[in-house]
Amino acid sequence: MNSSYAVPAVALVVVATVLVGAFGLRISRTTSDFYVASRTVGPRLNAAAISGEYLSAASFLGIAGLVLVQGPDMLWYPVGYTAGYLVLLLFVAAPLRRSGAYTLPDFAEARLASHAVRRLAGAFVVGVGWLYLLPQLQGAGLTLTVLTGAPDSLGGLIVAVVVVATVAAGGMRSITFVQAFQYWLKLTALLVPALFLVLAWQSDGAPRHAFEEPATFREQRAVRVDETLDLRLDRPLTVTVTGKVDGHAHDATKLQLPAGTHHIERGTRLTFAKGAPVPVADRGTNGGMSTSLAASREERPLYATYGLILATFLGTMGLPHVVVRFYTSPHGVAARRTTVAVLGLIGAFYLLPPVYGALGRLYTPELTLTGDADAAVLLLPDRMIGGVGGDLLGALVAGGAFAAFLSTASGLTMAVAGVLTQDVLPSRGVRHFRLGTVLAMVVPLVASVLVGGLPVADAVGLAFAVSASSFCPLLVLGIWWTRLTPPGAAAGMLVGGGSAFVAVAATMAGFPGTGPLHALLAWPALWSVPLGFLTMVLVSLATPGRVPTGTAAILARFHLPEELRAEVKA
Repeated sequence: MNSSYAVPAVALVVVATVLVGAFGLRISRTTSDFYVASRTVGPRLNAAAISGEYLSAASFLGIAGLVLVQGPDMLWYPVGYTAGYLVLLLFVAAPLRRSGAYTLPDFAEARLASHAVRRLAGAFVVGVGWLYLLPQLQGAGLTLTVLTGAPDSLGGLIVAVVVVATVAAGGMRSITFVQAFQYWLKLTALLVPALFLVLAWQSDGAPRHAFEEPATFREQRAVRVDETLDLRLDRPLTVTVTGKVDGHAHDATKLQLPAGTHHIERGTRLTFAKGAPVPVADRGTNGGMSTSLAASREERPLYATYGLILATFLGTMGLPHVVVRFYTSPHGVAARRTTVAVLGLIGAFYLLPPVYGALGRLYTPELTLTGDADAAVLLLPDRMIGGVGGDLLGALVAGGAFAAFLSTASGLTMAVAGVLTQDVLPSRGVRHFRLGTVLAMVVPLVASVLVGGLPVADAVGLAFAVSASSFCPLLVLGIWWTRLTPPGAAAGMLVGGGSAFVAVAATMAGFPGTGPLHALLAWPALWSVPLGFLTMVLVSLATPGRVPTGTAAILARFHLPEELRAEVKA
């Protein structure tokens, strides 16, 4: 890709983000402006803002990468991401707005009158927020590396600086306008190139069924293996090797590798001839999916699919950056209308990443070997169209990718900063909110520099699992069940969310290697969500004397329309 076009495009997105955020800063005056935009954001603007922050690095880059490597089964990711809003619409959106809270910990305290439950909810908000921020920063690093060859950490640093400046300056007012603008930018950045890419695919004689035919190299292609891997060959393959294969060093040697498994050392360069089949990389690589997740999907595909579905369907309602936006609606009806609009906006967007994944299998199949499958969206315009047209389309995609990182990181930073300001720092004023913004970004930024991570869609999927296991039981039972008690809520979050968090940590550390425990930890939602609900219910039933006084009145406030509540008070 020609960075002379792409880098200015990224810079333009950054400048536009700052300018739009400055517009919000001009009308941010009160503490309520900073936290919930004074609860005056209408459904259309709020829906665009929610869609902008929700469509993250996983949506823009990760889904295409997973479809490229794993095939059509990965379409459950966009389906689940979208369907999660339907669950949110049915069970949570309007009552959550009527709760009058600023954050999820505020909701927990308002419902259960317990500072301990509030602090526990705050800890989970911060944990999920940091887990979700990490892939945004890593995705930004990948994008800038693909564009310019810059160090991986530079892209994340740029995103961190811009996000902290925007959020700290104008709070929710600023990021509302920024995220709404970035949704339409991201949609344009995928839609316009996709139209040209499909036309190019139709006219060049490429296979019409990307996943029904063996993947082959459509031209001679040199591939550098960045991480040690094993290649599985069903038949002999001729390849030119510079580096180590099966323990033997070669220097531009043409080899015929027999059928079987071959060990390729890190740094080896493989040159494949035109028409050569793309070998299968053993799952010791990170080609689009982590070792643990890919292995568990191969061993137990049905279990992995249901685990993914449950995590994405139920995790959306507990994502801190999504939930906080519903507090900005004027009333419960507006919150419901916002959710309906969001379903349409993100549904339209999610039609596009699978197109890039399918085209990537035809035109960038080597990404399954290099471990950079998330880069397919960035590379396809140059690979398929080339010339100035390909460079310009690539620049548009790169700008949209950076908008994805900025918008989601803004929402997450806002949510985490709100919790830190209200529950950790000594004051809740605007000055301390700005300090909380810096703290919210520092930890994931340092983590993104020090440690490698999962492919972006994987990391986001694991964040969904933790969210579904902790906040989904709290919200659903807190809104719809009168017998929920503080000990029950705390126990349910600790058991459900805590077990999911331990499973996530084990998965990211690559433990264990194989077997049933492997799959259980890699896709925890299928057992951790029911465990959270069951624990919350059983402990609450065992502590009936701890039901907060005034629970009936609190639930009436959640469920009665604002106008009716006003009439009852009168």
